[in-house]
Amino acid sequence: MHKFRLILACAPLALAACATAPTYERPATPQAAEEDFVTRSPDFDPAMPLPDDWWTLYDDPALSDLVERALSANADLRVAEANLARAQAVTQEYRAGRLPDTALSGGGSYGDAFPGGAGATLSGEQFTTNAGMNVSWELDLFGRIGKAIGAAEADAQASQAVRDGVRVLVAAETTRSYLDACALGVALQAAEGSAQASKQTLDLTTRMQAAGAAGKLDVERAAAQYARARAQVPAVQAQRQVALFELAALLGTTPSNIPAAAQACMQPPPMVVASLPIGNAQAMLRRRPDLRQAERQLAADTARVGVAVADLYPTISFGASGNFLRNDDVKGSDSFSFSLGPLLSWSFPNITVARARLRQAEAQGDASLAAFDGTVLTALKEVEQALSNVSNEGERAAALLDAQQRSAEAFRLAQLRYEAGSIAFLDVLVAQSELMDAQASYASSIQQLSSAQVDLFKALGGGWQVKQP
Repeated sequence: MHKFRLILACAPLALAACATAPTYERPATPQAAEEDFVTRSPDFDPAMPLPDDWWTLYDDPALSDLVERALSANADLRVAEANLARAQAVTQEYRAGRLPDTALSGGGSYGDAFPGGAGATLSGEQFTTNAGMNVSWELDLFGRIGKAIGAAEADAQASQAVRDGVRVLVAAETTRSYLDACALGVALQAAEGSAQASKQTLDLTTRMQAAGAAGKLDVERAAAQYARARAQVPAVQAQRQVALFELAALLGTTPSNIPAAAQACMQPPPMVVASLPIGNAQAMLRRRPDLRQAERQLAADTARVGVAVADLYPTISFGASGNFLRNDDVKGSDSFSFSLGPLLSWSFPNITVARARLRQAEAQGDASLAAFDGTVLTALKEVEQALSNVSNEGERAAALLDAQQRSAEAFRLAQLRYEAGSIAFLDVLVAQSELMDAQASYASSIQQLSSAQVDLFKALGGGWQVKQP
Protein backbone atom coordinates (compact mmCIF):
# COMPACT_ATOMS: atom_id res chain seq x y z
CA MET A 1 0.00 0.00 0.00
CA HIS A 2 2.82 2.40 0.84
CA LYS A 3 4.51 1.56 -2.46
CA PHE A 4 1.33 2.41 -4.36
CA ARG A 5 1.12 5.79 -2.62
CA LEU A 6 4.73 6.44 -3.49
CA ILE A 7 4.04 5.70 -7.15
CA LEU A 8 1.10 8.13 -7.16
CA ALA A 9 3.23 10.82 -5.55
CA CYS A 10 6.07 10.41 -8.05
CA ALA A 11 3.96 10.03 -11.19
CA PRO A 12 3.42 13.79 -11.73
CA LEU A 13 7.15 14.35 -11.41
CA ALA A 14 7.85 11.69 -14.00
CA LEU A 15 5.32 13.24 -16.35
CA ALA A 16 6.81 16.67 -15.81
CA ALA A 17 10.11 15.35 -17.06
CA CYS A 18 8.41 14.29 -20.29
CA ALA A 19 6.28 17.33 -21.13
CA THR A 20 6.52 21.00 -20.24
CA ALA A 21 4.39 23.93 -21.34
CA PRO A 22 6.15 26.12 -23.96
CA THR A 23 6.93 29.77 -23.30
CA TYR A 24 5.65 32.00 -26.09
CA GLU A 25 8.00 34.38 -27.86
CA ARG A 26 6.97 36.54 -30.80
CA PRO A 27 8.61 35.13 -33.96
CA ALA A 28 11.24 37.24 -35.63
CA THR A 29 10.66 38.83 -39.04
CA PRO A 30 13.19 38.61 -41.89
CA GLN A 31 16.19 40.91 -41.73
CA ALA A 32 15.11 42.53 -44.99
CA ALA A 33 11.91 43.72 -43.30
CA GLU A 34 13.93 46.22 -41.27
CA GLU A 35 15.00 48.09 -44.40
CA ASP A 36 13.24 50.31 -46.93
CA PHE A 37 11.18 48.83 -49.71
CA VAL A 38 12.98 47.53 -52.78
CA THR A 39 10.91 49.51 -55.30
CA ARG A 40 11.91 53.16 -55.37
CA SER A 41 10.52 56.12 -57.28
CA PRO A 42 10.43 59.92 -57.00
CA ASP A 43 6.68 59.48 -56.43
CA PHE A 44 7.28 57.65 -53.11
CA ASP A 45 8.40 59.13 -49.80
CA PRO A 46 9.75 56.43 -47.46
CA ALA A 47 10.59 59.02 -44.82
CA MET A 48 6.94 59.93 -44.25
CA PRO A 49 4.72 57.45 -42.39
CA LEU A 50 1.36 56.49 -43.83
CA PRO A 51 -1.40 58.57 -42.20
CA ASP A 52 -4.23 56.72 -40.50
CA ASP A 53 -6.86 58.38 -42.71
CA TRP A 54 -4.89 58.02 -45.95
CA TRP A 55 -7.94 58.78 -48.12
CA THR A 56 -7.70 62.42 -47.08
CA LEU A 57 -4.50 62.61 -49.18
CA TYR A 58 -6.80 62.88 -52.21
CA ASP A 59 -8.12 66.18 -50.84
CA ASP A 60 -11.65 65.32 -51.92
CA PRO A 61 -14.33 66.11 -49.29
CA ALA A 62 -16.86 63.88 -51.05
CA LEU A 63 -14.51 60.90 -50.86
CA SER A 64 -13.71 61.51 -47.18
CA ASP A 65 -17.41 61.67 -46.37
CA LEU A 66 -18.12 58.42 -48.21
CA VAL A 67 -15.35 56.54 -46.40
CA GLU A 68 -16.52 57.76 -43.00
CA ARG A 69 -20.07 56.70 -43.84
CA ALA A 70 -18.90 53.26 -44.91
CA LEU A 71 -16.89 52.76 -41.71
CA SER A 72 -20.05 53.53 -39.73
CA ALA A 73 -22.62 51.51 -41.64
CA ASN A 74 -20.91 48.70 -43.55
CA ALA A 75 -22.59 45.32 -42.94
CA ASP A 76 -19.36 43.28 -43.01
CA LEU A 77 -17.87 45.58 -40.42
CA ARG A 78 -20.89 45.10 -38.19
CA VAL A 79 -20.42 41.34 -38.44
CA ALA A 80 -16.76 41.71 -37.46
CA GLU A 81 -17.73 43.88 -34.49
CA ALA A 82 -20.21 41.24 -33.32
CA ASN A 83 -17.61 38.47 -33.66
CA LEU A 84 -15.18 40.54 -31.60
CA ALA A 85 -17.78 41.01 -28.88
CA ARG A 86 -18.38 37.27 -28.85
CA ALA A 87 -14.66 36.53 -28.51
CA GLN A 88 -14.38 39.00 -25.63
CA ALA A 89 -17.32 37.29 -23.91
CA VAL A 90 -15.59 33.92 -24.31
CA THR A 91 -12.53 35.42 -22.62
CA GLN A 92 -14.67 36.49 -19.67
CA GLU A 93 -16.01 32.96 -19.43
CA TYR A 94 -12.50 31.50 -19.21
CA ARG A 95 -11.44 34.11 -16.65
CA ALA A 96 -14.32 32.96 -14.46
CA GLY A 97 -12.49 29.63 -14.17
CA ARG A 98 -10.28 31.18 -11.49
CA LEU A 99 -13.32 31.74 -9.31
CA PRO A 100 -15.10 29.05 -7.24
CA ASP A 101 -18.02 27.24 -8.83
CA THR A 102 -21.12 27.53 -6.69
CA ALA A 103 -24.53 25.93 -6.92
CA LEU A 104 -27.57 26.42 -4.75
CA SER A 105 -30.56 24.10 -4.71
CA GLY A 106 -33.79 24.12 -2.83
CA GLY A 107 -37.29 22.83 -3.06
CA GLY A 108 -40.42 21.69 -1.34
CA SER A 109 -42.71 18.75 -1.85
CA TYR A 110 -46.19 17.88 -0.71
CA GLY A 111 -47.51 14.34 -0.78
CA ASP A 112 -49.26 11.44 0.83
CA ALA A 113 -47.77 8.61 2.88
CA PHE A 114 -44.17 7.56 2.54
CA PRO A 115 -42.25 4.66 4.09
CA GLY A 116 -40.84 5.16 7.55
CA GLY A 117 -38.09 3.41 9.42
CA ALA A 118 -38.14 -0.21 10.63
CA GLY A 119 -40.91 -1.15 8.20
CA ALA A 120 -43.33 1.46 9.49
CA THR A 121 -45.32 3.69 7.19
CA LEU A 122 -46.11 7.28 7.95
CA SER A 123 -49.44 8.19 6.47
CA GLY A 124 -51.18 11.43 5.84
CA GLU A 125 -50.42 14.42 3.78
CA GLN A 126 -47.01 15.84 4.58
CA PHE A 127 -44.82 18.73 3.42
CA THR A 128 -41.03 18.53 3.21
CA THR A 129 -38.46 21.18 2.37
CA ASN A 130 -34.81 20.81 1.41
CA ALA A 131 -31.89 23.08 0.59
CA GLY A 132 -28.32 22.50 -0.51
CA MET A 133 -25.16 24.30 -1.49
CA ASN A 134 -22.11 23.04 -3.36
CA VAL A 135 -18.82 24.88 -3.76
CA SER A 136 -15.77 23.74 -5.72
CA TRP A 137 -12.58 25.57 -6.57
CA GLU A 138 -9.92 24.20 -8.88
CA LEU A 139 -6.35 24.71 -7.74
CA ASP A 140 -4.51 25.65 -10.93
CA LEU A 141 -1.31 23.86 -9.92
CA PHE A 142 -0.26 22.96 -13.47
CA GLY A 143 -1.42 26.11 -15.28
CA ARG A 144 -4.37 24.69 -17.18
CA ILE A 145 -6.72 27.58 -16.33
CA GLY A 146 -4.05 30.24 -16.85
CA LYS A 147 -3.11 28.86 -20.26
CA ALA A 148 -6.77 28.58 -21.27
CA ILE A 149 -7.29 32.23 -20.31
CA GLY A 150 -4.18 33.21 -22.28
CA ALA A 151 -5.47 31.34 -25.36
CA ALA A 152 -8.89 33.02 -25.08
CA GLU A 153 -7.32 36.47 -24.73
CA ALA A 154 -5.13 35.87 -27.79
CA ASP A 155 -8.20 34.66 -29.72
CA ALA A 156 -10.01 37.88 -28.81
CA GLN A 157 -7.03 39.93 -29.94
CA ALA A 158 -6.99 37.97 -33.21
CA SER A 159 -10.69 38.76 -33.65
CA GLN A 160 -9.91 42.42 -33.08
CA ALA A 161 -7.25 42.21 -35.80
CA VAL A 162 -9.83 40.64 -38.11
CA ARG A 163 -12.16 43.57 -37.37
CA ASP A 164 -9.34 45.99 -38.14
CA GLY A 165 -8.65 44.15 -41.39
CA VAL A 166 -12.27 44.58 -42.42
CA ARG A 167 -11.94 48.32 -41.76
CA VAL A 168 -8.89 48.42 -44.05
CA LEU A 169 -10.82 46.59 -46.74
CA VAL A 170 -13.93 48.75 -46.42
CA ALA A 171 -11.94 52.00 -46.59
CA ALA A 172 -9.96 50.78 -49.59
CA GLU A 173 -12.89 49.38 -51.57
CA THR A 174 -15.05 52.45 -50.89
CA THR A 175 -12.26 54.64 -52.20
CA ARG A 176 -11.77 52.36 -55.19
CA SER A 177 -15.47 52.36 -56.09
CA TYR A 178 -15.65 56.16 -55.93
CA LEU A 179 -12.49 56.61 -58.01
CA ASP A 180 -13.73 54.02 -60.51
CA ALA A 181 -17.01 55.90 -60.84
CA CYS A 182 -15.12 59.11 -61.60
CA ALA A 183 -12.69 57.44 -64.04
CA LEU A 184 -15.51 55.64 -65.83
CA GLY A 185 -17.36 58.94 -66.01
CA VAL A 186 -14.41 60.29 -67.99
CA ALA A 187 -14.44 57.15 -70.13
CA LEU A 188 -18.15 57.59 -70.73
CA GLN A 189 -17.67 61.17 -71.84
CA ALA A 190 -14.87 60.04 -74.14
CA ALA A 191 -17.06 57.32 -75.64
CA GLU A 192 -19.96 59.71 -76.12
CA GLY A 193 -17.56 62.28 -77.65
CA SER A 194 -16.24 59.67 -80.07
CA ALA A 195 -19.77 58.73 -81.05
CA GLN A 196 -20.63 62.41 -81.61
CA ALA A 197 -17.50 62.94 -83.71
CA SER A 198 -18.32 59.86 -85.75
CA LYS A 199 -21.84 61.14 -86.28
CA GLN A 200 -20.49 64.47 -87.53
CA THR A 201 -18.14 62.66 -89.91
CA LEU A 202 -21.02 60.59 -91.21
CA ASP A 203 -23.16 63.71 -91.73
CA LEU A 204 -20.32 65.44 -93.55
CA THR A 205 -19.71 62.45 -95.77
CA THR A 206 -23.42 62.17 -96.57
CA ARG A 207 -23.52 65.81 -97.62
CA MET A 208 -20.42 65.37 -99.74
CA GLN A 209 -22.00 62.35 -101.44
CA ALA A 210 -25.06 64.42 -102.25
CA ALA A 211 -22.76 67.03 -103.79
CA GLY A 212 -20.90 64.37 -105.77
CA ALA A 213 -17.65 64.81 -103.85
CA ALA A 214 -17.80 61.40 -102.09
CA GLY A 215 -18.94 57.94 -102.98
CA LYS A 216 -21.22 55.34 -101.42
CA LEU A 217 -18.16 53.47 -100.06
CA ASP A 218 -17.11 56.48 -97.98
CA VAL A 219 -20.62 56.81 -96.54
CA GLU A 220 -20.75 53.13 -95.52
CA ARG A 221 -17.32 53.33 -93.91
CA ALA A 222 -18.39 56.39 -91.94
CA ALA A 223 -21.62 54.68 -90.88
CA ALA A 224 -19.70 51.59 -89.70
CA GLN A 225 -17.33 53.80 -87.69
CA TYR A 226 -20.29 55.55 -86.09
CA ALA A 227 -21.87 52.22 -85.14
CA ARG A 228 -18.64 51.04 -83.51
CA ALA A 229 -18.39 54.26 -81.56
CA ARG A 230 -21.99 53.96 -80.35
CA ALA A 231 -21.35 50.40 -79.22
CA GLN A 232 -18.74 51.60 -76.69
CA VAL A 233 -21.18 53.83 -74.81
CA PRO A 234 -23.46 51.19 -73.17
CA ALA A 235 -20.43 49.06 -72.23
CA VAL A 236 -18.87 51.93 -70.29
CA GLN A 237 -22.24 52.85 -68.79
CA ALA A 238 -22.62 49.31 -67.46
CA GLN A 239 -19.15 49.38 -65.86
CA ARG A 240 -19.90 52.69 -64.18
CA GLN A 241 -23.22 51.45 -62.82
CA VAL A 242 -21.47 48.38 -61.40
CA ALA A 243 -19.02 50.65 -59.56
CA LEU A 244 -21.85 52.82 -58.21
CA PHE A 245 -23.85 49.81 -57.02
CA GLU A 246 -20.73 48.44 -55.32
CA LEU A 247 -20.30 51.76 -53.55
CA ALA A 248 -23.91 51.67 -52.34
CA ALA A 249 -23.41 48.19 -50.87
CA LEU A 250 -20.23 49.28 -49.09
CA LEU A 251 -22.16 52.16 -47.54
CA GLY A 252 -24.75 49.71 -46.23
CA THR A 253 -27.54 51.03 -48.42
CA THR A 254 -29.60 49.84 -51.36
CA PRO A 255 -28.76 50.40 -55.06
CA SER A 256 -31.53 52.99 -55.24
CA ASN A 257 -29.63 55.20 -52.77
CA ILE A 258 -26.41 55.80 -54.69
CA PRO A 259 -24.68 58.91 -53.28
CA ALA A 260 -25.25 61.96 -55.45
CA ALA A 261 -21.58 62.97 -55.21
CA ALA A 262 -20.49 59.72 -56.85
CA GLN A 263 -23.17 59.89 -59.53
CA ALA A 264 -22.15 63.43 -60.43
CA CYS A 265 -18.40 62.73 -60.63
CA MET A 266 -17.55 62.87 -64.34
CA GLN A 267 -14.03 64.30 -64.12
CA PRO A 268 -10.72 62.45 -63.79
CA PRO A 269 -10.45 60.80 -60.36
CA PRO A 270 -8.46 62.71 -57.76
CA MET A 271 -4.84 61.71 -57.44
CA VAL A 272 -2.39 62.19 -54.61
CA VAL A 273 -0.41 65.16 -55.94
CA ALA A 274 2.50 65.03 -53.50
CA SER A 275 4.82 62.07 -53.07
CA LEU A 276 3.03 59.07 -51.63
CA PRO A 277 3.95 58.58 -47.94
CA ILE A 278 4.79 54.89 -47.65
CA GLY A 279 7.07 54.64 -44.59
CA ASN A 280 9.27 51.56 -44.29
CA ALA A 281 8.74 47.81 -44.22
CA GLN A 282 9.05 47.47 -40.45
CA ALA A 283 6.29 50.00 -39.84
CA MET A 284 4.12 48.27 -42.43
CA LEU A 285 4.50 44.88 -40.73
CA ARG A 286 3.56 46.38 -37.37
CA ARG A 287 0.53 48.06 -38.92
CA ARG A 288 -1.01 45.33 -41.04
CA PRO A 289 -3.96 43.69 -39.24
CA ASP A 290 -3.56 40.33 -41.00
CA LEU A 291 -0.03 39.99 -39.64
CA ARG A 292 -1.22 40.88 -36.14
CA GLN A 293 -4.00 38.33 -36.53
CA ALA A 294 -1.53 35.61 -37.54
CA GLU A 295 0.77 36.47 -34.61
CA ARG A 296 -2.09 36.42 -32.10
CA GLN A 297 -3.35 33.13 -33.53
CA LEU A 298 0.12 31.68 -33.03
CA ALA A 299 0.09 32.94 -29.43
CA ALA A 300 -3.31 31.33 -28.84
CA ASP A 301 -2.22 27.99 -30.29
CA THR A 302 0.97 28.06 -28.23
CA ALA A 303 -1.12 28.60 -25.09
CA ARG A 304 -3.30 25.65 -26.08
CA VAL A 305 -0.19 23.48 -26.10
CA GLY A 306 0.19 24.48 -22.45
CA VAL A 307 -3.42 23.48 -21.81
CA ALA A 308 -2.76 20.09 -23.39
CA VAL A 309 0.36 19.64 -21.25
CA ALA A 310 -1.62 20.47 -18.10
CA ASP A 311 -4.17 17.81 -19.04
CA LEU A 312 -1.44 15.21 -18.46
CA TYR A 313 -1.51 16.02 -14.76
CA PRO A 314 -4.20 15.64 -12.12
CA THR A 315 -6.96 18.18 -11.72
CA ILE A 316 -7.20 19.05 -8.04
CA SER A 317 -10.18 20.93 -6.66
CA PHE A 318 -11.24 21.94 -3.18
CA GLY A 319 -14.90 21.13 -2.60
CA ALA A 320 -17.51 21.71 0.06
CA SER A 321 -21.21 20.93 0.22
CA GLY A 322 -24.05 21.19 2.70
CA ASN A 323 -27.62 19.84 2.64
CA PHE A 324 -30.62 20.47 4.86
CA LEU A 325 -33.89 18.48 5.02
CA ARG A 326 -37.04 19.19 7.08
CA ASN A 327 -40.38 17.43 7.36
CA ASP A 328 -42.86 20.01 8.66
CA ASP A 329 -45.23 17.32 10.03
CA VAL A 330 -42.67 15.26 11.93
CA LYS A 331 -40.99 16.78 14.93
CA GLY A 332 -37.27 16.29 15.17
CA SER A 333 -36.96 15.31 11.50
CA ASP A 334 -34.57 18.16 10.62
CA SER A 335 -31.36 16.84 9.22
CA PHE A 336 -28.18 18.54 8.04
CA SER A 337 -25.18 17.03 6.28
CA PHE A 338 -21.97 18.48 4.93
CA SER A 339 -18.75 17.40 3.27
CA LEU A 340 -15.40 19.12 2.93
CA GLY A 341 -12.18 18.11 1.25
CA PRO A 342 -10.01 17.96 -1.86
CA LEU A 343 -11.17 16.32 -5.07
CA LEU A 344 -8.76 14.74 -7.55
CA SER A 345 -9.47 13.81 -11.17
CA TRP A 346 -6.83 12.11 -13.30
CA SER A 347 -6.82 9.83 -16.32
CA PHE A 348 -3.54 8.19 -15.18
CA PRO A 349 -2.20 5.67 -16.07
CA ASN A 350 -4.05 5.68 -19.41
CA ILE A 351 -2.98 9.07 -20.77
CA THR A 352 -3.06 8.08 -24.44
CA VAL A 353 -5.87 10.48 -25.23
CA ALA A 354 -4.13 13.35 -23.45
CA ARG A 355 -0.89 12.61 -25.30
CA ALA A 356 -2.75 12.58 -28.64
CA ARG A 357 -4.34 15.94 -27.86
CA LEU A 358 -0.93 17.32 -26.98
CA ARG A 359 0.44 16.23 -30.35
CA GLN A 360 -2.57 17.83 -32.06
CA ALA A 361 -1.93 21.12 -30.24
CA GLU A 362 1.77 21.03 -31.12
CA ALA A 363 0.99 20.38 -34.79
CA GLN A 364 -1.49 23.26 -34.80
CA GLY A 365 1.19 25.49 -33.31
CA ASP A 366 3.61 24.51 -36.06
CA ALA A 367 0.96 25.29 -38.67
CA SER A 368 0.29 28.70 -37.12
CA LEU A 369 4.01 29.51 -37.12
CA ALA A 370 4.23 28.61 -40.81
CA ALA A 371 1.12 30.72 -41.49
CA PHE A 372 2.73 33.68 -39.72
CA ASP A 373 5.89 33.37 -41.81
CA GLY A 374 3.78 33.13 -44.95
CA THR A 375 1.78 36.22 -43.97
CA VAL A 376 5.00 38.23 -43.55
CA LEU A 377 6.21 37.23 -47.01
CA THR A 378 2.81 37.92 -48.54
CA ALA A 379 2.71 41.40 -46.99
CA LEU A 380 6.15 42.29 -48.35
CA LYS A 381 5.24 40.91 -51.76
CA GLU A 382 1.93 42.79 -51.98
CA VAL A 383 3.52 46.12 -51.10
CA GLU A 384 6.32 45.71 -53.63
CA GLN A 385 3.84 44.69 -56.33
CA ALA A 386 1.65 47.69 -55.56
CA LEU A 387 4.63 50.06 -55.58
CA SER A 388 5.73 48.71 -58.96
CA ASN A 389 2.22 49.00 -60.42
CA VAL A 390 1.79 52.60 -59.24
CA SER A 391 5.19 53.66 -60.57
CA ASN A 392 4.85 52.04 -63.97
CA GLU A 393 1.17 52.86 -64.48
CA GLY A 394 1.92 56.51 -63.74
CA GLU A 395 4.47 56.57 -66.56
CA ARG A 396 2.05 54.76 -68.85
CA ALA A 397 -0.76 57.22 -68.11
CA ALA A 398 1.50 60.19 -68.89
CA ALA A 399 2.49 58.65 -72.23
CA LEU A 400 -1.12 57.83 -73.12
CA LEU A 401 -2.20 61.39 -72.33
CA ASP A 402 0.39 62.65 -74.78
CA ALA A 403 -0.81 60.10 -77.35
CA GLN A 404 -4.42 61.23 -76.89
CA GLN A 405 -3.54 64.89 -77.41
CA ARG A 406 -1.51 64.17 -80.53
CA SER A 407 -4.22 61.87 -81.92
CA ALA A 408 -6.81 64.61 -81.45
CA GLU A 409 -4.62 67.05 -83.37
CA ALA A 410 -3.99 64.48 -86.12
CA PHE A 411 -7.73 63.89 -86.52
CA ARG A 412 -8.41 67.62 -86.74
CA LEU A 413 -5.78 68.03 -89.47
CA ALA A 414 -7.10 64.99 -91.35
CA GLN A 415 -10.61 66.46 -91.41
CA LEU A 416 -9.30 69.76 -92.78
CA ARG A 417 -7.23 68.10 -95.47
CA TYR A 418 -10.09 65.81 -96.49
CA GLU A 419 -12.45 68.75 -96.84
CA ALA A 420 -9.80 70.41 -98.98
CA GLY A 421 -9.59 67.26 -101.10
CA SER A 422 -5.91 66.55 -100.44
CA ILE A 423 -6.34 63.12 -98.76
CA ALA A 424 -8.70 60.18 -99.08
CA PHE A 425 -11.56 59.60 -96.70
CA LEU A 426 -9.90 56.41 -95.45
CA ASP A 427 -7.17 58.57 -93.91
CA VAL A 428 -9.81 60.44 -91.93
CA LEU A 429 -11.31 57.21 -90.63
CA VAL A 430 -7.88 55.92 -89.63
CA ALA A 431 -7.13 59.14 -87.74
CA GLN A 432 -10.50 59.02 -86.04
CA SER A 433 -10.05 55.38 -85.06
CA GLU A 434 -6.65 56.17 -83.58
CA LEU A 435 -8.17 59.01 -81.58
CA MET A 436 -10.91 56.76 -80.22
CA ASP A 437 -8.35 54.13 -79.20
CA ALA A 438 -6.14 56.74 -77.56
CA GLN A 439 -9.04 58.19 -75.57
CA ALA A 440 -10.17 54.74 -74.41
CA SER A 441 -6.63 53.73 -73.47
CA TYR A 442 -6.02 56.88 -71.45
CA ALA A 443 -9.35 56.59 -69.62
CA SER A 444 -8.55 52.96 -68.80
CA SER A 445 -5.06 53.91 -67.63
CA ILE A 446 -6.20 56.57 -65.17
CA GLN A 447 -8.67 54.08 -63.75
CA GLN A 448 -5.90 51.48 -63.36
CA LEU A 449 -3.60 54.07 -61.81
CA SER A 450 -6.15 55.13 -59.23
CA SER A 451 -6.90 51.48 -58.47
CA ALA A 452 -3.18 50.75 -58.11
CA GLN A 453 -2.86 53.57 -55.58
CA VAL A 454 -5.70 52.09 -53.58
CA ASP A 455 -4.00 48.68 -53.73
CA LEU A 456 -0.86 50.30 -52.36
CA PHE A 457 -2.63 51.93 -49.43
CA LYS A 458 -4.44 48.68 -48.68
CA ALA A 459 -1.20 46.69 -48.84
CA LEU A 460 0.41 49.16 -46.43
CA GLY A 461 -2.36 48.29 -43.97
CA GLY A 462 -3.70 51.76 -43.29
CA GLY A 463 -7.23 52.75 -42.40
CA TRP A 464 -8.11 50.63 -39.36
CA GLN A 465 -7.10 53.06 -36.64
CA VAL A 466 -10.08 54.80 -35.07
CA LYS A 467 -9.63 58.56 -34.85
CA GLN A 468 -9.86 59.92 -31.33
CA PRO A 469 -12.43 62.70 -30.86
